[in-house]
Amino acid sequence: MASVFSGRQRHAIRLALRMIAPYRKQAIGALVALIVTAAITLSMGQGIKLMVDQGFMTRSVTLLNETIGLFMVLVVALAVGTFTRFYLVSWIGERVVADLRKQVFDHLVSLHPGFYENNRSSEIQSRLTADTTLLQSVIGSSLSMFLRNALMVIGGVILLFFTNPKLTSIVVVALPLVVAPILIFGRRVRSLSRESQDRVADVGSYVSEALGQIKTVQAYNHQEQDRQRFSQTAEGAFETARKRILQRSWLITLVIVLVLGAVAVMLWVGGMDVIAGRISGGELAAFVFYSLIVGSAFGTLSEVIGELQRAAGAAERITELLQARSEITPPAGDVLKLPERVSGRLALENISFAYPSRPERNAVDGLSLIIEAGETLALVGPSGAGKSTLFDLLLRFYDPQQGQILIEGIPAKRLDPLDLRRCFAWVSQTPALFFGSVEDNIRYGNPHASDQQVQAAAHIAHAHEFIQLLPQGYRTHLGDGGMGLSGGQRQRLAIARALLADAPILLLDEATSALDAQSEHLIQQALPTLMQGRTTLVIAHRLATVQNADRIAVMDQGKLVAVGTHRELIASNPLYARLAALQFNAGQPEKEVNIT
Repeated sequence: MASVFSGRQRHAIRLALRMIAPYRKQAIGALVALIVTAAITLSMGQGIKLMVDQGFMTRSVTLLNETIGLFMVLVVALAVGTFTRFYLVSWIGERVVADLRKQVFDHLVSLHPGFYENNRSSEIQSRLTADTTLLQSVIGSSLSMFLRNALMVIGGVILLFFTNPKLTSIVVVALPLVVAPILIFGRRVRSLSRESQDRVADVGSYVSEALGQIKTVQAYNHQEQDRQRFSQTAEGAFETARKRILQRSWLITLVIVLVLGAVAVMLWVGGMDVIAGRISGGELAAFVFYSLIVGSAFGTLSEVIGELQRAAGAAERITELLQARSEITPPAGDVLKLPERVSGRLALENISFAYPSRPERNAVDGLSLIIEAGETLALVGPSGAGKSTLFDLLLRFYDPQQGQILIEGIPAKRLDPLDLRRCFAWVSQTPALFFGSVEDNIRYGNPHASDQQVQAAAHIAHAHEFIQLLPQGYRTHLGDGGMGLSGGQRQRLAIARALLADAPILLLDEATSALDAQSEHLIQQALPTLMQGRTTLVIAHRLATVQNADRIAVMDQGKLVAVGTHRELIASNPLYARLAALQFNAGQPEKEVNIT
């Protein structure tokens, strides 16, 4: 085994064995059934010998009936054993893969968002579905075939020696000739199997990406270019698979030629011995039976090893996911706890942060700021100023490279991320809705909320009216990402979700940007009630929406350049004054100029 699989692949196989361990009773039952069926199959050779020597050759009807009866008993026992083996092995395959999928998903949802910057989610999805399906096939079928045929080879060779040592020597001489190509071609198949899995993942990733953005694809008439790019991706996957298939085909062909060639030589030698009277016809028949058993088992092994190596590649890819470590974790030492309901006081002390994919430039640079409990702070500034990044840091999607964030005077790094995030309700710039009903999406912020609480949150977010017009109201199912709803409707559902979370700190990242003027006006009317008693941080590209904030923080190129009220900043900060002039020019307070 060590010569067939690499160290990383042996680690992946150990993962599979650990997954099987909880079901050792079923595994032992399947193994016993496998051994019994293999033993029965091999014992049929002796039955054939008896049938020929004591039935056919003696011309005795009684002996023939007895041997046929024994043969039928073996057939029934084989059928029962095969049923047991197949059921238990298939059950183990399905059970293990279900557990593995849950384990991988549980791990993936705990990884920090930075992990997904460098890994395509569609490729991860391929690993979670296609690779685990391949493992299910191998654990639930191929592995059983491998063990069964390995037993048949070992048992068959032993019985060959028992039946006729002279003829067996011919088979033994042929064995190294069969094993050598398995090892040589097996290494090539192993590397091509991993590459093939990667190319299949590329195909799935491209399909997910193109179909997920189908409106953009069609709006720019990009279908032909996407067809060409997908064709290249699919052909790349085919070419890799073709190379793998070619290597496996050569492997199977060589095994068949060598094994059956050895059988032909053995038949010639055995036939000469029968003619000379050195062995009986029954012995030769049994020997031919065992030779065919060993030969077919070797042929099956050569095929199954290819499947096992494909599975080793799939297990290796899944193991890589399970070995990925989140950079955002609870502290190793004593974990501090926040009170059940925090006041909402935040402090940012000399924060500097650069995204891992862009380490050369700080998204937030030397920022210090204190937000008092219950205060409404607006963040404004041009695109790339670091406003949304600040929210990422507050939610601890990332940790700053320098400085620290404190909530209630406790450093965020000393807290469990789950304890920290329960204090925030976040409405992102692009509302995230999930496949499911309207009420499921609103209740996402509080799974235990009652129907009355869901509807109350929808009322405050001014979503109740359009929800009532949907075919099944709150139980209407939405497509992926809320397909079928307008941007404003999706945003209002996201606001209702945040309301239902009832967190002491609100993070509104351009939460009204997708709303029409009427809906925005309604939301603005509701915001004072929503913000009462809560610390609120608002990112807005329309200054008219933040004029009444307690304070406005102006950011530019990751730096905090000014803090004050609307009037103070117009008088003291050139950047804010210029932004205000762009939007309030000629007495048009509702003129919309996107400054983010």
